[in-house]
Amino acid sequence: MSRLGHKWLLLRSLPKTIRFNFTYLPLADALRLPVLVCHRVHFERLGGKVRVAPHSRRGTVHIGFGEVGIFDRERRRSIWQVDGEVVFQGRAELGHGTKVSVGPGGVLTFGDGFEITAETAIVCRKEITFGKDVLISWDVQVMDTDLHSIVDADGAVLNPDGRIVIDDHVWIGSRVLVLKGVHVARDSVVAAGSILTRGTYAANAIVAGSPAREIRHGISWSSEPAGDVASDEEADGKQSRRGAPDLAG
Repeated sequence: MSRLGHKWLLLRSLPKTIRFNFTYLPLADALRLPVLVCHRVHFERLGGKVRVAPHSRRGTVHIGFGEVGIFDRERRRSIWQVDGEVVFQGRAELGHGTKVSVGPGGVLTFGDGFEITAETAIVCRKEITFGKDVLISWDVQVMDTDLHSIVDADGAVLNPDGRIVIDDHVWIGSRVLVLKGVHVARDSVVAAGSILTRGTYAANAIVAGSPAREIRHGISWSSEPAGDVASDEEADGKQSRRGAPDLAG
């Protein structure tokens, strides 16, 4: 996008940016406009609470911006439907087409350096926590709830909501489904198309399949393009950081 186009986009986004910041933040914080909201974001519900990191500068958080060539950003809207609490612990990029739904009592936390490329949905009714430097590709769905209750003959709920935790520096590939009760430990990679059900997945692992399982351990990853990065391990003749299968984003 040209510099002029970028300025025009920011100008068109100013009304929703102002509305968001002055709805959620104390006056002194709101005046800095720490959250920039694209004009293509639809406010389904501007309820609940939003907290940003202390002394956040203008544009620390971006909602609804970005560009992924396979999606039509002009016709796909982001959705903000919040009655619970959303916490931004630092920089965050919620790319175009991102849908965020937080129900009453739900707490959604984004760590510093969090990024969604595009078209991902997060549904929180209990608690979802993302650590620092988490990267999520497109068409991912993260849900800590089934949205409907299943009860036994005695009326006991069989499918209660369950907390989701994604630790620091986790890469989640495209079209992954993360369900309630999941914990992905730090420095791991989740392969595209995987379905993660209740349970804990190890650190420094590649997680793949449906249902997902750990298929490789002792890995790490970089956000740089694979062809452009040579890791310290490669320089020392040790294991490469690359080699994650069928990943995107």
